[in-house]
Amino acid sequence: MSEVSGINLNRLAVFVAVVEEGTFAGAARRLDVAKAMVTTHIQKLEAELRATLLVRTTRSVSLTEAGQAFYEASRVIVEQAEAAIESARCHSGEVTGTLRVTAPMDYAATVVAPVAAALTQAHPSLRIELITADRVLDLVADRVDVGIRLGWLADSSHQAVKLGSFALWLVASPSLLRAGGLPKSPQDLSGRPMAAFSVLDKPAHWTFAGPQGEAEEVFFDAVFTADSAVAMKQVVLSGGGFGVMTDFTVSQDIEAGRLIRVLPQWTLPEGGIYAVFPASTQRALKVRVFVDALRAHVEGALRKV
Repeated sequence: MSEVSGINLNRLAVFVAVVEEGTFAGAARRLDVAKAMVTTHIQKLEAELRATLLVRTTRSVSLTEAGQAFYEASRVIVEQAEAAIESARCHSGEVTGTLRVTAPMDYAATVVAPVAAALTQAHPSLRIELITADRVLDLVADRVDVGIRLGWLADSSHQAVKLGSFALWLVASPSLLRAGGLPKSPQDLSGRPMAAFSVLDKPAHWTFAGPQGEAEEVFFDAVFTADSAVAMKQVVLSGGGFGVMTDFTVSQDIEAGRLIRVLPQWTLPEGGIYAVFPASTQRALKVRVFVDALRAHVEGALRKV
């Protein structure tokens, strides 16, 4: 008789979750089950295998040598099983499973979250985990299905689809402009205070294109730097400096008068909006549905401009 017949394969998914989450509690949250059930599954799995897989401490778990080898094999089995189940369900048109998406914090809040909410309402069997981060995550290591990237893509083995584009606007608070005067050209900006986005290569150095195609370089004084666009925006709103920000982040603030777009006749380089995926021969239905919905939202927003 096959050795597999003596193993409950559902326990493999529990074991993989414990290893990847680092704790029994984290695995329970990921699987939406009681922590006691996770403990029971691991105990029974080790009994079925007659091997110790995990070393438990009060705060975390670590793998034994046997556990490490078993995890590598189990992870592949679980991924293949999930793909097979999802492939079978695709034929019925059912969108199901958990979709893990990462996006920059401001774009996640203003664009991705509303799209995700609409999708979960339209597809009750779909679950979406949104991971907001202005740093670039490792899609494979963090088990991310889709990464939304803004700007200019670096070389990568990942696959990417362009969904649209965004504009960069120079903005400032009314109080800052009252104190220092409204710039009439990019030359008036050199040395002015700026809240800069530190994840960029040259966050305080920008090249503006004029209405006649002329180019002007500007070096701001970066009095504040942050790796979060949300934090940077708050500094700009508070009058702490000028800011170069995406149109979708500040459009409502401009309409409300909280911010003013400076030198609107001068433009900055346009950036792209991309959906990035780990290299794969076939994308799951849940991924395709999400990307299509996000693309439709982006295209709809562009038509309104």
